[in-house]
Amino acid sequence: MSDHTLSDYTLSDYTAATAGNWVYNSDRKEPPMPKYVIERNLPRAGQLSPAELAAVSDKSCSALRSFGSRVQWMQSYVTGDKIYCIYVAPIEGVIREHARLAGFPVHRIAEVTAIIDPATSEAALPESERIHDYAKEAGVY
Repeated sequence: MSDHTLSDYTLSDYTAATAGNWVYNSDRKEPPMPKYVIERNLPRAGQLSPAELAAVSDKSCSALRSFGSRVQWMQSYVTGDKIYCIYVAPIEGVIREHARLAGFPVHRIAEVTAIIDPATSEAALPESERIHDYAKEAGVY
């Protein structure tokens, strides 16, 4: 977790990147903001109608506007009785304040320390052991 406090950050500290992530203003010499997974217990979340999900989204977006670029909601995953949300923010406290303003529960916040996907295993192999997709390398698709 970052050693910064909420007051260390201002709206001008960040600019939006085209990939949808936040980056520091070029004047700052710090790493990108951390990404967090938020677990929200919400009974029957998986049974919410599209209109109810839209209302939840709207409520979140309304609360986010008060933070400017200090916090970004990336996406959420709705399951049976929980919603898992992905946020980018300077510190965990900003996410808790967003939840308070929106009236959302927060049961757990975990900072993402690494992101892996199927390509991660391939990158770990020596070049000689990697399977090559010659058609892709030739530009067929």
